[in-house]
Amino acid sequence: MAAAKAGAHDVVTCDLCDKSTKQFCNSCQVSLCETCVEEHRDEFKSLSHEIVNFLERKSQLVFPGCKDHPGQRCEVHCNNCDGPVCVKCILSGPHKGHDVEELIETFERRRQETKRKTAEIKEKILPKCMKEDTDNERAMSRANSQFDDLGKECKSLRQSWHQEVDDIFDKMDFLSKTFKDQNLNRLRAYKNEIQNVMSDINETLETNDKVLQSNKLSDINNYLSNLNKVANLPKNPDITMPHIEAKMNHEKELNLEMGNFKATLTQSSEYSHSTDAPCLTPKTAVLLMDEVKVISTIPTNCDNLCGISCVGEAEGWVFGEHDNNISRIDMQGSVNDTVSTGPRYGPKAISVSNEGKLLYSISEEKLGSVKLVRTGWSEQLIIAPPWWTPEQLCCTRSGDILLNEKLWHWKLGGNIPKDNRIVRYHNKEKSQEINKDRNGVSIFMKGPRSLYMSENNNGDICVSDSNDRSVVVVNQTGRVRFRYDGVPARRKRPFDPRDIVTDAYNQIILTDYSNNCLHILDQNGQFLKCVEGCGLENPKGLSLDRKGRLWVGTKSKSIKIIKYMAPE
Repeated sequence: MAAAKAGAHDVVTCDLCDKSTKQFCNSCQVSLCETCVEEHRDEFKSLSHEIVNFLERKSQLVFPGCKDHPGQRCEVHCNNCDGPVCVKCILSGPHKGHDVEELIETFERRRQETKRKTAEIKEKILPKCMKEDTDNERAMSRANSQFDDLGKECKSLRQSWHQEVDDIFDKMDFLSKTFKDQNLNRLRAYKNEIQNVMSDINETLETNDKVLQSNKLSDINNYLSNLNKVANLPKNPDITMPHIEAKMNHEKELNLEMGNFKATLTQSSEYSHSTDAPCLTPKTAVLLMDEVKVISTIPTNCDNLCGISCVGEAEGWVFGEHDNNISRIDMQGSVNDTVSTGPRYGPKAISVSNEGKLLYSISEEKLGSVKLVRTGWSEQLIIAPPWWTPEQLCCTRSGDILLNEKLWHWKLGGNIPKDNRIVRYHNKEKSQEINKDRNGVSIFMKGPRSLYMSENNNGDICVSDSNDRSVVVVNQTGRVRFRYDGVPARRKRPFDPRDIVTDAYNQIILTDYSNNCLHILDQNGQFLKCVEGCGLENPKGLSLDRKGRLWVGTKSKSIKIIKYMAPE
């Protein structure tokens, strides 16, 4: 039934215009006003129209008109042609002899089929579509989040790669500065020697002139000229100028060399999504001996030998835990020199400068300082700030001093360690403080024990933090590169790191006091080897001599000299 249009106040209007409806065509199921009745009849002249009062209308099916027989309505469905036809089409028309059925039956069958399909759409297809739509929304949200994470990962990797490149060139800048300082120091020393020779020459010339002007035979006969002495000029130092060699394999590998420093930045896969930072690897052949060799065992009088600093290849400065003296001993145990730090206070730590001078840290009353030992006396180089005590120290290749300073909170009944830091001193002035990371978090654990330090050839500062039972390595800017917790060594007791050194291969070596062994790591913190079974009873002090041998101080008052590297 055609729905009549409703106007204001529910007035039913004509289906052909907007006037109020009065009539209804039952045959066509159309609402009509009085004016449109004739128009409706004229439009469908060939069909019969049952026009009644609107209130007497009937709801019935509307049969379509036949295209071939005007005036006839199609009341039959031709199954052969699948279309509505009239009676004349079946009796004498083109559909004669075809399989037919009443159009009402076709309508009802197809109506039921439509209802079934509608129910299927509502009950199955639409819910499935709605579920797919919901799942798709979730997938879009998940994909959006994952691609955001991928973007963040790419950004992080970009920063990581850039940082690695920056680290490489920071190290090269550091080495360049170190080479410059070393060579300029040689030239300055040579200049001083030449000026001393020139001064001696001028004195000799003045003396010779006086002798030549004398008329006394005794002056000439007794005069011994030192011409031969001043004629022997000091040897001009050889200045080594390192050069940079760069090799780039496009999108594969970058190799850089400067002097003995070699670095490689490698891209392992062009499409890799690994979050691992690119690896900086030295190419020097590192040959660790399968079985280390104890070259010598040096007896000392030092209880719990905790401080060793080698001088050359056959001597070292040593002191024990409660000593007020620092002794210079050789490989036979003979004491060749002794430095007294005073009757009341012993040294905290010792180190040897590039010129072979002894330095030691000490706390006297409330004054902490670092002193340089000269012939017969000690010069005060550094005074620690108030409330800070100087602990371990390390002389760098550039001539700087790295000093561990500990802040104590003075309380009745004892002192409580509050903070631990490393300070770099250049020409006696503080030039760098290493204490917190970029997030403001303390790098080192506060506690009663000192931080042992060693500077690597690549400029890294390697720190043994026994309060945290770890080794932390920072670059020359103070950024943490990695930490080592001793787990890869698989020792029985908890990791207990003490003294630490770095060798010519950038390897990191440290004593493990509780496990009676040494740990050897590469420059990136990868565990390489444990040295044990050499009579290392509670090893603490550690140093390297000029031949690359380890001097290890033990609790049993002896020093073990250990060869751990095979010839290349």
